[in-house]
Amino acid sequence: MKYLLLLYAAPDAEPAYGTPEFDAMMGEYMTHSDRMKDVATFIAGEGLQPVATATTLRKRGTKVETIDGPFAETREHLGGFYLIDAPDLDAAMRYAAEIPAARYGSVEIRPVMEY
Repeated sequence: MKYLLLLYAAPDAEPAYGTPEFDAMMGEYMTHSDRMKDVATFIAGEGLQPVATATTLRKRGTKVETIDGPFAETREHLGGFYLIDAPDLDAAMRYAAEIPAARYGSVEIRPVMEY
Protein backbone atom coordinates (compact mmCIF):
# COMPACT_ATOMS: atom_id res chain seq x y z
CA MET A 1 0.00 0.00 0.00
CA LYS A 2 1.19 3.51 -0.72
CA TYR A 3 1.62 6.01 2.11
CA LEU A 4 2.25 9.74 1.97
CA LEU A 5 4.49 10.94 4.80
CA LEU A 6 3.99 14.67 5.42
CA LEU A 7 6.91 16.31 7.23
CA TYR A 8 6.04 19.16 9.61
CA ALA A 9 8.46 21.26 11.64
CA ALA A 10 8.71 24.71 13.14
CA PRO A 11 11.36 26.63 11.17
CA ASP A 12 13.20 27.63 14.35
CA ALA A 13 13.33 24.02 15.65
CA GLU A 14 15.64 22.65 12.93
CA PRO A 15 19.38 23.32 12.65
CA ALA A 16 20.13 26.61 10.87
CA TYR A 17 21.14 26.55 7.20
CA GLY A 18 24.91 26.75 6.75
CA THR A 19 25.82 25.13 10.09
CA PRO A 20 27.55 21.75 10.53
CA GLU A 21 24.37 20.50 12.23
CA PHE A 22 22.32 21.41 9.15
CA ASP A 23 24.78 19.59 6.88
CA ALA A 24 24.62 16.51 9.13
CA MET A 25 20.80 16.56 9.04
CA MET A 26 20.80 16.83 5.23
CA GLY A 27 23.23 13.91 5.07
CA GLU A 28 20.73 11.86 7.05
CA TYR A 29 17.97 12.75 4.58
CA MET A 30 20.18 11.70 1.67
CA THR A 31 20.92 8.27 3.13
CA HIS A 32 17.55 7.60 4.77
CA SER A 33 15.86 5.79 1.88
CA ASP A 34 18.85 3.49 1.32
CA ARG A 35 18.92 2.58 5.02
CA MET A 36 15.18 1.84 5.05
CA LYS A 37 14.95 -0.14 1.78
CA ASP A 38 14.14 -3.36 3.69
CA VAL A 39 11.13 -1.65 5.33
CA ALA A 40 9.47 0.20 2.42
CA THR A 41 10.10 1.27 -1.16
CA PHE A 42 10.82 4.96 -1.72
CA ILE A 43 8.74 6.28 -4.64
CA ALA A 44 9.16 10.06 -4.42
CA GLY A 45 10.03 12.83 -2.02
CA GLU A 46 10.83 16.52 -2.06
CA GLY A 47 11.37 19.40 0.29
CA LEU A 48 9.14 22.44 -0.07
CA GLN A 49 10.02 26.12 -0.33
CA PRO A 50 9.44 28.15 2.87
CA VAL A 51 5.88 28.68 4.03
CA ALA A 52 6.01 32.35 2.95
CA THR A 53 5.87 31.14 -0.68
CA ALA A 54 2.62 29.19 -0.16
CA THR A 55 -0.73 30.14 -1.63
CA THR A 56 -3.94 28.52 -0.49
CA LEU A 57 -6.91 28.36 -2.84
CA ARG A 58 -10.48 27.33 -2.20
CA LYS A 59 -13.55 27.48 -4.38
CA ARG A 60 -17.06 27.87 -3.00
CA GLY A 61 -19.67 27.82 -5.72
CA THR A 62 -18.37 30.10 -8.45
CA LYS A 63 -16.19 32.18 -6.09
CA VAL A 64 -12.46 31.47 -5.98
CA GLU A 65 -10.64 32.76 -2.91
CA THR A 66 -6.87 32.79 -2.49
CA ILE A 67 -4.87 33.40 0.65
CA ASP A 68 -1.14 34.06 0.89
CA GLY A 69 0.50 31.39 2.99
CA PRO A 70 -0.90 28.20 4.47
CA PHE A 71 -4.56 27.98 5.45
CA ALA A 72 -3.97 26.77 9.00
CA GLU A 73 -2.37 28.93 11.67
CA THR A 74 0.19 26.61 13.24
CA ARG A 75 3.69 26.83 14.59
CA GLU A 76 4.76 23.83 12.50
CA HIS A 77 4.64 24.01 8.71
CA LEU A 78 4.55 21.42 5.96
CA GLY A 79 8.15 21.25 4.77
CA GLY A 80 8.28 18.20 2.55
CA PHE A 81 6.98 14.76 1.81
CA TYR A 82 7.85 11.18 1.05
CA LEU A 83 5.72 8.82 -1.01
CA ILE A 84 6.51 5.21 -0.16
CA ASP A 85 5.16 1.74 -0.81
CA ALA A 86 5.06 -0.30 2.41
CA PRO A 87 3.44 -3.61 3.32
CA ASP A 88 1.41 -2.07 6.18
CA LEU A 89 1.06 0.88 8.56
CA ASP A 90 3.61 -0.57 11.00
CA ALA A 91 6.27 -0.61 8.27
CA ALA A 92 5.33 2.95 7.22
CA MET A 93 5.68 4.04 10.86
CA ARG A 94 9.15 2.43 11.15
CA TYR A 95 10.18 4.23 7.94
CA ALA A 96 8.78 7.56 9.19
CA ALA A 97 10.45 7.28 12.59
CA GLU A 98 13.90 7.42 10.94
CA ILE A 99 13.22 10.62 8.96
CA PRO A 100 15.13 13.50 10.59
CA ALA A 101 11.98 15.68 10.65
CA ALA A 102 10.50 13.30 13.24
CA ARG A 103 13.06 14.67 15.73
CA TYR A 104 12.37 18.36 15.03
CA GLY A 105 8.64 18.26 14.32
CA SER A 106 6.26 15.53 13.26
CA VAL A 107 5.56 13.16 10.40
CA GLU A 108 1.93 12.60 9.40
CA ILE A 109 1.34 9.22 7.75
CA ARG A 110 -1.60 9.01 5.33
CA PRO A 111 -2.60 5.97 3.28
CA VAL A 112 -3.06 6.88 -0.39
CA MET A 113 -6.47 6.19 -1.94
CA GLU A 114 -6.39 3.51 -4.59
CA TYR A 115 -9.10 3.88 -7.25
